[in-house]
Amino acid sequence: MRPYPREWERSAILQDGTAVQIRPVRPEDERLYAEFFARVTPEDLRLRFFAPMKEFSPAFVARLTHLDYSRAMAFVALDQATGELLGVVRLHAGSEAGTGEYAILVRSDLKGRGLGWVLMQTIAEYARASGLRRIEGQVLRSNTTMLTMCREFGFVVQQDPRDPEIAVVRLDLLSPAPAPPRD
Repeated sequence: MRPYPREWERSAILQDGTAVQIRPVRPEDERLYAEFFARVTPEDLRLRFFAPMKEFSPAFVARLTHLDYSRAMAFVALDQATGELLGVVRLHAGSEAGTGEYAILVRSDLKGRGLGWVLMQTIAEYARASGLRRIEGQVLRSNTTMLTMCREFGFVVQQDPRDPEIAVVRLDLLSPAPAPPRD
């Protein structure tokens, strides 16, 4: 197992001026997830996990926070003033060599402030630095906010041939990173 990758810790300022710390997830972050999930609407949880989620077991949360950094990565966004968990983005090795599968979740009350974009930039930068050629994900077609962000970020969005409710999004990491959207 690789040691904690401290070199990926950074700070960012959201569009509303909120200062956030972006860093790799650590096992002690388990304690932050209960309050985080409580501040994500049932609909946003459904959009992220593709099914209604009513509770999260300690074992489930442990899988989210105990990573082998050589095989997976997750970045948490924390409010610098309060230490609250605001959002998280994950990346796991894909089924094809040189690819990774991402997933992202932002607290529902923070949507539209640029946190999703910051997390997406972070995971794309990490994937590039790790030598990946592409990141991809599955997005429910009803998740129009995520699909819009993916298109703005440069992802190619296609219908999943096996499921009409799902879009497959792919980002070529060999292309230059996009600039953040302007408001």
